Amino acid sequence: MRQIKLISFDAEGTVVTPDFSEAIWHEAIPALYAQKQGLDFAQAKRCIAEEYGRIGDQRLEWYDIEYWFSYLGLGSSEPAIQSCMGKISYYPETTEVLSSLVSEYRLIVASGTPLELLHCLLRDIEPYFVRIFSSVSHYKQLKSPDFYLMICEEMGVKPSHVIHVGDNWQFDFLNARQAGINAFYIDRSGKNHHESLSDLTQLKRLLIPPI
Repeated sequence: MRQIKLISFDAEGTVVTPDFSEAIWHEAIPALYAQKQGLDFAQAKRCIAEEYGRIGDQRLEWYDIEYWFSYLGLGSSEPAIQSCMGKISYYPETTEVLSSLVSEYRLIVASGTPLELLHCLLRDIEPYFVRIFSSVSHYKQLKSPDFYLMICEEMGVKPSHVIHVGDNWQFDFLNARQAGINAFYIDRSGKNHHESLSDLTQLKRLLIPPI
């Protein structure tokens, strides 16, 4: 780990809890749809879930809040986003780990979340990061190996000098490794997935061994 110069973090499920996104996608949007269509909330929630499933998480539209508000005819997304801001929360170790690493490494965020939501999610911890990258907003793609290679080029580092940590096995672990990055999969479920970290404290221990 001596050659590591840059540490890249996914956002949701890694440094930020899913509570904010859960509130937007599974509470606020169904509530607006129920009001528009004259449905009860449970019916609207089922309809919206079916629509999400129809698109699937392998397509860009799945992540694009503006696409969904336009497609469903819900008007501006901003009131819904603002109504869910109180749900933003960070994992207990996030701030301590970031503050301990920031003096030794350059830190970035590499996420599939669109920027309009990403800046909300990171509002209290954004100063720790030198750059924020959204694969969807900046590169119009999912988190492919090419996405990671473009980040390395932007940051002027070799992939072998980068660590990326995230909670999606395909997008954060397999694709980052395919790009030549030192990738770590974070699994907060406690299932001890192969080569997984249970939280960010384990990453810190790998990088800053106890004296």
